Amino acid sequence: KDLLAANVRIFKEQGQAMDKVARKDVKVLVVGNPANTNALICSKYAPSIPKENFTAMTRLDQNRAQSQLAAKIGVPVKDVKNVII
Repeated sequence: KDLLAANVRIFKEQGQAMDKVARKDVKVLVVGNPANTNALICSKYAPSIPKENFTAMTRLDQNRAQSQLAAKIGVPVKDVKNVII
């Protein structure tokens, strides 16, 4: 809960700053976890930037999913391909 509150402050400020000075066709990549939530917060405070211009980098989540799938089916992680989260 405390982490989320801190993230709201951080990503609200970032969104407001982008809304004020960024080009409206800017592409925004959010990398702080929880990345999807942080991207949503950031986009909320940058209403002049299209929502589709925001994305979140979730590589850690993808790696975890591949690891769990590999363990469940008993194969090396390198053999788990085409995972989409």
